[in-house]
Amino acid sequence: MKFARHSSVASVVPVHSIFLKSHCRLSFKVFHSNLSGRRKISSCSQKHRISAKAEMVAERYLPPWFSVAPMMDWTDNHYRTLARLISKHAWLYTEMLAAETIVYQQHNLDRFLAYTPDQNPIVLQIGGNNLDNLAKATELAKPYGYDEINFNCGCPSPKVAGHGCFGVSLMLDPKFVAEAMSVIAANTNVPVSVKCRIGVDDHDSYNELCDFIYKVSSQSPTKHFIIHSRKALLNGISPAENRTIPPLKYEYFYGLMRDFPDLRFTINGGINSVDEVNAARRAGAHGVMVGRAAYHNPWKLLGHVDSAIYGQPSTGLTRRQVIEKYQVYGESVLGIYGQKPHIRDVVKPLLHFFRGEPGNGLWKRKADSAFQTFTTFKSFFEETLVAIPDSVWDTPIVGPPPACEDPFADIQSLLPPPYKTSEEEEMELCA
Repeated sequence: MKFARHSSVASVVPVHSIFLKSHCRLSFKVFHSNLSGRRKISSCSQKHRISAKAEMVAERYLPPWFSVAPMMDWTDNHYRTLARLISKHAWLYTEMLAAETIVYQQHNLDRFLAYTPDQNPIVLQIGGNNLDNLAKATELAKPYGYDEINFNCGCPSPKVAGHGCFGVSLMLDPKFVAEAMSVIAANTNVPVSVKCRIGVDDHDSYNELCDFIYKVSSQSPTKHFIIHSRKALLNGISPAENRTIPPLKYEYFYGLMRDFPDLRFTINGGINSVDEVNAARRAGAHGVMVGRAAYHNPWKLLGHVDSAIYGQPSTGLTRRQVIEKYQVYGESVLGIYGQKPHIRDVVKPLLHFFRGEPGNGLWKRKADSAFQTFTTFKSFFEETLVAIPDSVWDTPIVGPPPACEDPFADIQSLLPPPYKTSEEEEMELCA
């Protein structure tokens, strides 16, 4: 397969030449001495600042009607580069980065935080349970220009929620989450958000979820919550099973929208197509986050986002054009950190690029063999991509996305009873 020589390929800047190299990093002593003062910032003052930050971000990009979920080992710099080549308007999230990793790697931050500038809008997701480290990590990330900082309160992995004592286990401590969000907001110049589940183990009632949302939003500047519409089970099942065994309860999500009209909510979990994204938005969701479907079928899902969700005119983009640009990116990053990344690391997001197309199986077999012998993208692609017919390369995404059954058609009839805070309940009892 030969590439045409498009001028757009030449315009792609090698990634190593644009990574941030000079960061204004404060010393840990300055961080520590100022942290107590930062925590004293009033909730009212912080909320005003966050509102101003959100307005500034909103002026630069289209709204986060569609976002790709943060996924460990998947939504790395390479995948996000591919995703942005396909969709210009989808909001992208990093993998979760532990605050401790950012703090302890402060002299090697580019490896963890740098990204190509065309990835915006992009959200940094961090996790942790130490307020000092969350403050330091947020400050260290500031020069990299992320558009939002998201705090992970939804990961059920035993390494995170178990031994790590953060992730979804933090839903059991909304007071700490509010403190963490206040600290994060005080150390960044962009909006902040929380990603969580609808419950943990036996703490899975709608009222308990509302208590968490109410306490975090009223005691911190947090105005945006991404809700994975399943609860998490911390004992006995794997993270993969936590994505399928607990039942989806979309009625909880739409109940939150009814009961907290001043907040912004993004729905996540079990949504696998652009048609379902639009159905969720028609039902009222402010935004929709898609995870594995966007990774396992990037061309057919992300390829419809700009036109079918954002209403932008079709660009006639083809797979050939995407691969040409991705090759330039790939050559620029191979081995920039010693022997890493390896060609296998950079090609990994492409392994699902031809899903369901003629030649896909042969291309994967050729790629698996070529990983052992080829060290440049040009030679790797020349060896492997001959498996894909030209008709696949040159056919753009056309027409509307495939239609599917609307999972939210009757959602309003399933909503739980309206939430009442404990104070409201006490007032009714005393009346």
